[in-house]
Amino acid sequence: MLFEIEVSTGEKFQIVDITPEVQRLVYRSGVKHGIAVIFVKHTTTGLLINEAENGLLRDIKARMEELVPEDAGYAHDRIDSNAHSHLRATLFLNPEVVVPIDGAELQLGTWQRILFI
Repeated sequence: MLFEIEVSTGEKFQIVDITPEVQRLVYRSGVKHGIAVIFVKHTTTGLLINEAENGLLRDIKARMEELVPEDAGYAHDRIDSNAHSHLRATLFLNPEVVVPIDGAELQLGTWQRILFI
C-alpha cells in the first residue's frame, strides 16, 4: 500500500518533522503490525530519524552548511548550481527510513522524529 506526503518548504534549506503525517497515514492504512518505509523521490533531499529539538536542528543545518558550503566550485554546478544539495543528501541523509509499527503506532523512541531535510 502506497501513500504520498507532499512537503512544501518556505526556505532553501529547511528541516521538516513529518512524523505526524506518517502516523496519520499508518492509521489510514489500517496496518496494525508491520513496518513503514518512508522514501524520498528526489536526489537533493533526504530523511533522518533524530530529535526535533530546535537547537539540534540548528546544529545539523550549521554543520551541513559548514562541511558542504554552497559556493565551493563543484563541477555539477555548471549544470544546475545545486551540487551542494546533492552532496549534503549523499553524505548526511538517507533516501529512506524504516520504522516498525505495532498496535497501529510508529515505534519510535521517546525523542525520535522522522525528519525531512
